[in-house]
Parts: sequence; structure tokens; C-alpha cells
Amino acid sequence: MFKNRRFLLVFSLLLVIGLVLGACGASDDGGDSAEDSGGDSENNTENSSENGNNEDFSVAMVTDVGGVDDKSFNQSAWEGLQAFGEENGMSKGEGFDYAQSESDADYTTNLNRLVRQDYNLIFGIGYLLQPAIEEVAAQYPDTNFAIVDSGAEGDNVASILFKEHQGSFLAGVAAAKKTKSNKVGFVGGVDGALINKFEAGFVAGVKSVNADITVDVQYAEAFDAPDDGKLIASDMYSKGIDVIYHASGATGNGVFAQAKDLKKNNPDEDVWVIGVDRDQHEEGAIGDNNITLTSMVKRVDIAVQDVAKQAMNGEFPAGETIEYGLDDDAISLARTNEEALSDDIITAIEDWKEKIINGEVDVPSTREELETYVNTL
Repeated sequence: MFKNRRFLLVFSLLLVIGLVLGACGASDDGGDSAEDSGGDSENNTENSSENGNNEDFSVAMVTDVGGVDDKSFNQSAWEGLQAFGEENGMSKGEGFDYAQSESDADYTTNLNRLVRQDYNLIFGIGYLLQPAIEEVAAQYPDTNFAIVDSGAEGDNVASILFKEHQGSFLAGVAAAKKTKSNKVGFVGGVDGALINKFEAGFVAGVKSVNADITVDVQYAEAFDAPDDGKLIASDMYSKGIDVIYHASGATGNGVFAQAKDLKKNNPDEDVWVIGVDRDQHEEGAIGDNNITLTSMVKRVDIAVQDVAKQAMNGEFPAGETIEYGLDDDAISLARTNEEALSDDIITAIEDWKEKIINGEVDVPSTREELETYVNTL
């Protein structure tokens, strides 16, 4: 009996100690009680309201088939999203992220996945995503969407457009001033309204400088086919073309590869590539030389940052179309290759830029407008 009584005494003592320690633990933590938790949530809401920010805001993007490392359009958008995230204390997967599309069949799947992950704003990068954006946005009216390079329908969709024809015109001016053969080329991705803007602007710029220069236009019909880009460039360079402007996403990597191969085999040969979307100077490096004449820089990164910031601050431009151009420096020509861009070329670019901004030149954006424009020269 004595042993049983001693056992009960010890057991009771241990039980009391456990209850005391448990109570102390809950009190020290300070966040387990409903009252404490509710208070913190209220304070966070007040702070978010005062700062114009939402601490829980998150943003993501869906690439087109070119991929996030296409060294062009998608990569520029991703760099903008990364910059926005870093500026706001976020990290990949914790505040911002992307979903890569291997084919157009992935667009809807990727958008739906990001919606399920509760992202507040989802970008579709490229006009090819327009049908998927419109479909998914209609199903999820509480999520905001934005599409780059297309106008999409939807009360919760913002459309981001650029005046690519203006920057392409200046690329044409640079090509016309640089060519020695009076033959230049244009390599497009998919033949459609968007890339036709690049084509029309480029040809108009070339012809404005010298109407006798011939422009060979070819399309790869893909934004993710560098092998096709290389074959087209090989054909063009073999015909005496010495400057090629590409607007073809990752397909353009093949254009650069062909130009570098030619330069490697014959350092004295004049072959040039004009890059697109971002400064592609790095892609043209070959030893002490660089075959990137310039790049038509389209600040997709700035646009992505801008719209994401508006959304985070509760000012998302739902149902609106935002257009960026030369007049707000969202479109420009890179000047990284100072050796290739002579003072004469720079002066010509600046002169034509001023004419475009002040309305003296209305740059064509379609083949029909281009025909009319060229007939007036």
C-alpha cells in the first residue's frame, strides 16, 4: 500500500509540473491564443492599408514556348518580375515565380495551376497566350491577369502593348547606315500581326535612309527554333546580306550562332545582327569581336514591374490597355557596341527618333501601311 501511495504522489507531482510548463510555453510564444492571433492580423491589415501594400501580395508569370531563358522576350519579363520581387523582399517561390510552357497546350494548364496557388496577379507573356488568358480570367474573376503584346477581353485583365514599329524603324536606320552591300535581312518568328509591326517598321527605316537597299524578309514560323534561325541566316549571309534584324525570340539564337561562325572562320568578314527585346550585346561576343550591331530594346521588364506595383498598391488597371513607346523610353536602341556604331549612325538614329516623337513621321505598323509609306518616299 505504501508503494502505491508513493507512486500516486509522484505521478500527481509530474502531472502538475507538466501543466505549469505547458501554460508557460503558450504564454511565452505569444501567438497561439485566438486573441493574440486576431490582434496581429488586425495590425497587419492596418499597416498594409497605410503603406498601400499587401504583405501577402504575390505575382507570377507564364512564359510562351520560348522559355524563361530565351535571352529575349520571356527573359526580359522574368528579369522584371525578379527585380520587383527583390525590391519588395520576396524570393522565388515566396512571393513571385514563373511557369514555363513547353507547348501551347501548356498555357491553360499553367495559368490554372498558378490560380490554384493563390497568386494575386498572373502575367501571360506573349500574344499566343491571349485565348488562354481570356478563358481562365473569365473563370476566376477574383484573380487579376495581365497579358503582354496583346489586347485581351476581361474586366480583370490588363493589356500591355508596345510601339515596336517605332524602335524597329530606328533599327532599320542603323542597318541602312551600316550595310556595305546594300542588302539587309529580317528574320521573324511567327508571321502575324505582332511581328509584322517589327517588319514594317524595319523596312520603313531602311527605305527612309536609302530606297535602293533591298530587304529580304523570311519567317521561321516559330519562336523556339534556333536551328531554323541558323539556316535562314546562313541563306541570307550567303546572298551577300551583311546585316540581319531578328524578331524571333529564341529562334534568333540561331541567327547569332551563324553570324559568329562566319566571323570565326573569317575575322575580316562584315556580318552583323540586330538583337531584339533586350540588349543582346552579350550574345554577339566572339573573342575580341562582337557581331551585335545594336538591339531594339523593348522594356518588357519595366512594364511588368510597373503593372505589378500598381496591382500591389490596389491600383491594378483592370480592363485597360497600356501602351509603351519611344516617348517614355520603353522602346530604344542599345548603344553598347560603341565601335560598331559610328557617330554618323548615332546622329541619324537621333534625328529620326526626334521626327517620330514630334509626329513628323508616322511609322507604319502593317504591310499595307508600309506600302503606302514607301510610295511616298
